[in-house]
Amino acid sequence: MVGPIVPPKQYRKQFAQWLLNADRSEAEKHHVRKPWWQVMCLTGVDYFSTLGYQPGIAALAAGALSPIATLILVLLTLFGALPIYRRVSAISPHGEGSIAMLEHLLPGWQGKLFVLCLLGFVATDFIITITLSAADATAHIIENPFVPEFLHGQSVTITLVLVALLGAVFLRGFQEAIGIAVFLVATYLFLNLITIAVGTVQVFQNLSVINNWQQALFAQQSNPLLIIGTAALLFPKLALGLSGFETGVAVMPLVRGKRTDTEEAPNGRIRNTHKLLGTAAIIMSFFLITSSLVTTLLIPAAEFQAGGSANGRALAYLAHRYLGDGFGTVYDLSTIAILWFAGASAMAGLLNIVPRYLPRYGMAPSWTLMIRPLVLIYTTIAFAVTIIFEANVEAQGGAYATGVLVLMSSAAFAVTLSTRRRRSKTVTLAFGAITLVFIYTTIVNIIERPEGIRIASLFIGAIILTSLISRVTRSTELRAERVEFDEMARQFLVQENHHPVRLVANRINIGDEREYFLKEQEVREDTHIPPEETILFLEIQILDASQFSETIQVRGVQVGNYRILRARSVAVPNAIAAIALAIRDETGRLPHVYFGWIEGNPIQYLMRFILFGEGDIAILTREVLRKAERNPEHRPRIHVGG
Repeated sequence: MVGPIVPPKQYRKQFAQWLLNADRSEAEKHHVRKPWWQVMCLTGVDYFSTLGYQPGIAALAAGALSPIATLILVLLTLFGALPIYRRVSAISPHGEGSIAMLEHLLPGWQGKLFVLCLLGFVATDFIITITLSAADATAHIIENPFVPEFLHGQSVTITLVLVALLGAVFLRGFQEAIGIAVFLVATYLFLNLITIAVGTVQVFQNLSVINNWQQALFAQQSNPLLIIGTAALLFPKLALGLSGFETGVAVMPLVRGKRTDTEEAPNGRIRNTHKLLGTAAIIMSFFLITSSLVTTLLIPAAEFQAGGSANGRALAYLAHRYLGDGFGTVYDLSTIAILWFAGASAMAGLLNIVPRYLPRYGMAPSWTLMIRPLVLIYTTIAFAVTIIFEANVEAQGGAYATGVLVLMSSAAFAVTLSTRRRRSKTVTLAFGAITLVFIYTTIVNIIERPEGIRIASLFIGAIILTSLISRVTRSTELRAERVEFDEMARQFLVQENHHPVRLVANRINIGDEREYFLKEQEVREDTHIPPEETILFLEIQILDASQFSETIQVRGVQVGNYRILRARSVAVPNAIAAIALAIRDETGRLPHVYFGWIEGNPIQYLMRFILFGEGDIAILTREVLRKAERNPEHRPRIHVGG
């Protein structure tokens, strides 16, 4: 029996409901809390997966100096990045990261543009994490001897499939992502531990490799101090081993705290995030040092070069050589899986960070607060990046390192500023020194790999352009989360119980009785308000016009015999419209709002409205009301005189 035919429009409606589902259950699923060690695995798929290529990169960049350069990287991790991000997590416990700390450095539009630039680097870091990791997983697939020949040369297609699968996981929900991450991280670290342990046994069974390494080391440089200095100059090339801290803070809302936690003071979540960051840093430091040692000692230098068996897969080389192809294949599969899923932490970070800024600035549509549309957008961008760079890992490496290092430098700078007034000079100097190290590392990376800053600039430009377009198109929205009247303001509205509520828009100057006397005379003459009808003055003070929305608090003020409603807002027309609608709902009567005409260039006034929240108030208020209330019969009345 044939079932009922569902019209195409119905399918589209069902799809839209699924895509834009914002009910309570979906929101709770998005914000479900997990134990800190599980969330650590979500960030760790990015952080720990770098073991797949970090030892090989270190060997190529530093040669015999690789273990020493790696040791410097570990010291910077434990005594630089870790203290910085512990501080960041304590100051911004809702996942905003260092961007929230730096947002307040510059007021108004300058601050917004600064945040947009930082979000460009966030997008660079996180999007390239998705595409680079998937591309590296593809490289491991193609290089495996058991893979069919016809897959060779299909790197772009395979990478796109991996990115699409990652997006599908996040369309299902965060619970699945964290569950997969825990399994992958546990398996991958266990296999690495076995590989490194067997490699260590091989070193002790053949101590001559240590002598060979020492000879190669002193052949490069004989003075121990110069060896350390050279390694310090080389370690910026190993900077990919620092990834993971920014995402660790970005996914803080997923960390389960204590029952006594509040949104204002989630102390339990902060402590557990400190555990997350510290445990991840210690685990990664152990694996960085040990993997660098065993790979440098046991693998011939020629094998690290392009075309060599250990190029991009140093630990996999050891797994195949000393544990057999069976274990080696299992190791390869684990590496491929974790590299594919490394983008999960980046996706989780993007889903948390971007909705905290762009919608609040009015620089993204309101539907970007929902999960599934964002997942589709990020997946589409990852597709484009993969196609543009042809799934080439090396081509994307500079952009990845640039994004990571700029964010870490900004975090260090923000923490240094935050400690300047609250802590001793010694602590401030210590954080300042760490900041200089990160800035140095960033500059060296940009000089050596300038393609990274070029790619980041494209992301920054795209974010700024789309954000400004969105801000312009959304400028006539109501832009008020809610309107609250104080007791005096409510009394004024009660006194108008038997009269129409007549609001006279006024730009306050001195605020004395004479000002209101003259304004009343002008309005009554221009609009013919009868003398027996009472009026209320409405005054809006502009706050930071670069903000988009807020709660409007209306105060009642008495100046002589004149009654005034005063409020502060980010835009005058939007605030007047919101207050008029709130009065309608409060009193059950349509208020009348009176304006005077403004002479001047309408384009100039439009720009003043977009940038400074003012402009041709009467016309703009009418437009905001038209969009907010579709029924003309229920719309507050606008009068313009003069």
